[in-house]
Amino acid sequence: MSVLIVGSIALDDVKTPIEERVNLLGGSASYAAVAAGYFSPVNLVGIVGDDFPAEHWNFLKDRGIDLAGVERAVGKTLRWSGEYMWDMNTRETRSIALNVFEGFAPDLPAGYPESDFALLANIAPELQLRVLRQMKKPKFVIADTMDLWINIAKPALLELLQNIDMLILNDSEARELTKETSLIKAGRKIQSLGPRIVAVKKGEHGCLLFGENEFFSCPAYPLEDIHDPTGAGDTFAGGLTGYLASRANGAVTFEMLKTAVVVGSVLASYNVEAFSLERMRTVEQKDILARFYEFQEIARFDAGTL
Repeated sequence: MSVLIVGSIALDDVKTPIEERVNLLGGSASYAAVAAGYFSPVNLVGIVGDDFPAEHWNFLKDRGIDLAGVERAVGKTLRWSGEYMWDMNTRETRSIALNVFEGFAPDLPAGYPESDFALLANIAPELQLRVLRQMKKPKFVIADTMDLWINIAKPALLELLQNIDMLILNDSEARELTKETSLIKAGRKIQSLGPRIVAVKKGEHGCLLFGENEFFSCPAYPLEDIHDPTGAGDTFAGGLTGYLASRANGAVTFEMLKTAVVVGSVLASYNVEAFSLERMRTVEQKDILARFYEFQEIARFDAGTL
């Protein structure tokens, strides 16, 4: 089944305590599309300027991603610059220039509205709703969000939540949205706002998955070296969505979702091992499978006599 992904496509300058790199391929849609593409055909929706490097365009194209929904506008591509502190969890935005993204008003090309699955990656909820309203009858809709939209576009975000199947957000965003300190209470409260499934990301501490009277806690892969955390959450969302689309011939079950969360975590763990999407250039299906089995061993618990 096909996956429609809408989000930002950007050029990033990233500084870590060890190294600084410029003109990297970035944006929520870029990371999500590459991750989803390991499992399902991807229809990408976004916008780039006429300065967007051919090498980045060709990389996405060579991954089999359909780029008919990516507008190539006159002007400069969205640019973001950020710096990570020593713990690699704390990040400071040094600059951001929306450029052509400021006027982004996505219109789906022929064939895209019939996509089976949709991932509304991290962009303004008004844009997420605009895309969703153009779709026919998607089988399963997933949305990602962030604290910015919770603070400046909450009415649109609340409307979006009533029209999706699953929301992905991190722990601080879940607390900000619900004003609950307990993530368990926060997850359940978000479900009451619309989405029947909620995934709360906890960074290096894994992910919590809330279903209908069901719950799953996924660990994080124990990495020793993290080179660039940028896009880890988008990679997680894309891998999760792509896996679901490849497996859900009927209804999306909670068992499928549990596996999808682990798959997303596997891909995110690879992504942070190099800058931008460089690590994903070399990751193959056999690598994903190997680390997936490692995840199973990490989380395995054989009950014995207490």
